[in-house]
Amino acid sequence: MSKLKLLTLVLLLVFGFVVSAQTNSGSTQPNIIIVITDDQGKNDLACEGNSYIKTPNIDKFYDNAVRFNNFHVSTTCAPTRGALLTGRHTDRLNVFHTISGRSLLFEDEVLLPQILAQNGYATGMFGKWHLGDNYPFRPMDRGFQEVVRHGGGGVGQGPDYWGNDYFDDTYWHNGEAQKYEGYCTDVFFAEALKFMEQNKEKPFFAYISTNAPHGPFNCPEEYIDLYEDDDSLPEYIKRFYGMITNIDDNFKTLRDKLAEWGIAENTILIFMTDNGTAGGQRMYDAGMTGHKGEVTEGGHRTPFYMQWPAGEISGGKDIDELTAHYDVLPTLVDLLQLNFTPVKPLDGKSLVPLLKGKKENWPNRVLFMDTQRMLNLTKYKNYTIMDKDYRLVDGDKLNNVTTDLKQSDNIINQHPEVAERLALGYEKWWQSLVDEGVNERYAYIKVGTPYENPSRIMSHDMLTGNLGHAWHQFGAITATQASGFWKIEFVEDGDYKISLRRFPRESGLKINATFPAEEKTRRIEKPAPASTKDDFTKAFLYVGKHKITADIEKDADEVSFTLDVSAGKYDVQAELIDSLGRVYPSYYLYIEKL
Repeated sequence: MSKLKLLTLVLLLVFGFVVSAQTNSGSTQPNIIIVITDDQGKNDLACEGNSYIKTPNIDKFYDNAVRFNNFHVSTTCAPTRGALLTGRHTDRLNVFHTISGRSLLFEDEVLLPQILAQNGYATGMFGKWHLGDNYPFRPMDRGFQEVVRHGGGGVGQGPDYWGNDYFDDTYWHNGEAQKYEGYCTDVFFAEALKFMEQNKEKPFFAYISTNAPHGPFNCPEEYIDLYEDDDSLPEYIKRFYGMITNIDDNFKTLRDKLAEWGIAENTILIFMTDNGTAGGQRMYDAGMTGHKGEVTEGGHRTPFYMQWPAGEISGGKDIDELTAHYDVLPTLVDLLQLNFTPVKPLDGKSLVPLLKGKKENWPNRVLFMDTQRMLNLTKYKNYTIMDKDYRLVDGDKLNNVTTDLKQSDNIINQHPEVAERLALGYEKWWQSLVDEGVNERYAYIKVGTPYENPSRIMSHDMLTGNLGHAWHQFGAITATQASGFWKIEFVEDGDYKISLRRFPRESGLKINATFPAEEKTRRIEKPAPASTKDDFTKAFLYVGKHKITADIEKDADEVSFTLDVSAGKYDVQAELIDSLGRVYPSYYLYIEKL
């Protein structure tokens, strides 16, 4: 063999080794699973001291996980999800409310599933999304390749498929309505496991986001029975705890499958919740004051447990440093050395030094949580400023939570210098929001695209300062009054069919349909109410140059208009008017490019 041929062979062998090594290296990237439950706090786990609840499987995970004991999220659900998936504070994202168009995450934000997909991960989400039900805000538009989800912020809410009640429901599978058998939590875990099994030979990211134990507390009877003999528990707590124990059983099935497939060691598994408890504070307060929606500690200090045995993240270790939901994205990017350059500044900080036991250089951070829940961001509205030890609440209450977790002693007069330092941090942070122009921007639903046509839009996302219960299916049934408008972008010039409805098309109901209330069953806490409203007489539509009123025929299921609309962004009004001239929203609005 000539020297040239020998050299060529050696180079080919070396090149082949390098490619093989890179391929093998890529295949050893860990899987990532985030299980995030809805409205469950630190109060609602036995491993956190609750002696009533049965959570043996999460408790077992807790025993060998890294536990972040001073971990904080937003005080309500959509805001937490936005911050978790972007690494940025929710007030920057248009996700500072759960309704009224302020839960639609700006389309120019970069999300964790997009980053992971670009780094070779299969991505799937299962359950609750709550960051937009229309293009371009759906999970399938934001980096998730496999999606099974309900609509809105909970099963049975306005954007959800009509008539869902947690049992044998219809969910959206990659944008298409599909019927599933079984209880909602069981379905979401089962679909997640199906996705994992199909992708277990390559790294995957599974985002399992349960709507349970969010109310209504609809629960399989066998889980209510687990608590039936405890007379100290109110009925709603038995249901609430039953929903959590059902999650716990599904968590065991998940861990058992990971072990069966031989991938448990190289899987990053995270268990967390989206805000403080919404039901359990009456029975056990976890040493804190407050609950969901409140800026005292019980509203936002939540469980966060993480395990990755192959990465030496395990062993039942406690981390007490101040951390938050928007730290998760930069932590995973750092931990896995993902290819990612932020387009916008992140509020989060990598927790890798803490995970590796290097706490000595960890700074005393100043973080901010608030409860806005208004149409526009408002400075000084229901806020807390946090460092490792102190909380400055609403500017006039200072607590040292290291010694006073219940926040019962206001020590602002004893430590004015601490209050001033935290207050100055808030001023600087709020100015950063102003500099980004967050109160000058809106998220626009895009219609007339090939990705969603027609678009099924609900009053849930209508901008108004007083939406009442019009965001819910029950609001449509009982005819809750509200008025406002949608921010909608028509992406192309053309003819559009715009249809106004009281009930969605899949319901088969007419605008003036009446029907009795559903009967209560043991597993359904709040069945659908009666519909008695039958005097809608006119429909009104305003978009661009068009301002039209039409009669509603007595047996009409919808009122449709065909209009020529120029491409652009519009404030769209669509209203139903009754015989007395009172105004109601078109609870469902369909826009189709012809």
